[in-house]
Amino acid sequence: MITRDDVSKTVHDIYEKITQESFEEGDMLINALHAIQDHYGNYIPLEAAEALKELTGLPLAKIYEVMTFYTMFSNRPRGKYVIRVCKSLPCHVSRGGEVLDALKNKLGVDFSETTEDGLFTLEESSCLGLCGVSPVLMVNDEAYGNLTPERVEEIIDTLVTRERSDEE
Repeated sequence: MITRDDVSKTVHDIYEKITQESFEEGDMLINALHAIQDHYGNYIPLEAAEALKELTGLPLAKIYEVMTFYTMFSNRPRGKYVIRVCKSLPCHVSRGGEVLDALKNKLGVDFSETTEDGLFTLEESSCLGLCGVSPVLMVNDEAYGNLTPERVEEIIDTLVTRERSDEE
């Protein structure tokens, strides 16, 4: 179990590292939140926001505002692989619905849910900026375009296989 003191020390160490890098002051909060989220495995514990408040002097409301405004941040645990599905019109009209159905069936989850094994969290996104190769999804920072239901299953199978081989 993570204690408040452990989180505070970890956030302090992360923040010290960020401040030593050449970030503009306005970028510090977002960069610190990214580093904290990376450390905790794809989410930011609420205790970390409180520790950041103490370090930065920013109001807690400002830190929460940034954490909840940007969809890349989460204050709840997510899977190792966060799958963002584009729900914009170009993806929708190019078989995006079929791709989404195949993805939901393969994973056995809906939006904002995580698979029982903790590997995948499914999230929706407005536009991923890859309309020319729609339908599109992103797995963490990697984009996949020109998707079909079959291709989505291959992508998931590849990630599951990778995880199993890493465990051995």
